[in-house]
Amino acid sequence: MSLSRSFDLVFTLTLKEIKVKYRSSALGYLWSLLYPLSLALLFFFALRVVLKVQVEDFVVFLLSGLFAWQWFANSLSASTVSIISNASLVKMVKFPYFVLPLSNVLNDCFHFIASLPVLFALAIFHSKSPSIQWMAGSILIFLQLMTTLGISLVLASLNPFFRDLERLTQIGLNIAFYATPIIYPFEMIPEKLKFIFYFNPMLPVIEAWHRLILKSEIELWLIGLSLIHSIFWLSVGFLIFSRFSKRFAEVL
Repeated sequence: MSLSRSFDLVFTLTLKEIKVKYRSSALGYLWSLLYPLSLALLFFFALRVVLKVQVEDFVVFLLSGLFAWQWFANSLSASTVSIISNASLVKMVKFPYFVLPLSNVLNDCFHFIASLPVLFALAIFHSKSPSIQWMAGSILIFLQLMTTLGISLVLASLNPFFRDLERLTQIGLNIAFYATPIIYPFEMIPEKLKFIFYFNPMLPVIEAWHRLILKSEIELWLIGLSLIHSIFWLSVGFLIFSRFSKRFAEVL
């Protein structure tokens, strides 16, 4: 399949995913915001009201991490079953199968970008002045896209052969959520344990969003660490996917 036809296929599948999500939905776009907003409200009550955790502009802090995490978690969950859920298509038509998880990742990327105006508005409401540094968010989006796609390719390629991976992915995401500084500041992690957290592919992205939105700071070491994760996971993802994709039609 030519490169132009591959792009057309990715665009068509991504558009289909977006339309399916909003079909017969009264609230439409608002559903993309409702889940992270409800989580933010829950964590605000539990951590700020009950436990008295002192974090400046806690709502903005929560949402700047939750929106990015929702993209990551939703993409991994959908991509894990992307090959199996399209089994009839995979068995009947020869095409680059990686476009299936890619369309899921791009779909959730679209919803994440659509949520950014809400995040920026809340930041401004909490007296955070808009700055040119916020444009660096485009770099973070690109890096998260590459990292998320890489991990999605790994999960999508292995799940047809190991069907328990779908459930293990959900367990792993639940653990990873609390192992990522989303509801607590990175500074609260003990110094002797921080090096372990650096292996978390979402840590540099989430922390970079926190510092960018709350302090208008661009931390180059976080961008560099995220770049390392994105290159590593994208390379591993395509390597594993190219190896296992040859047998998809056989096992489905």
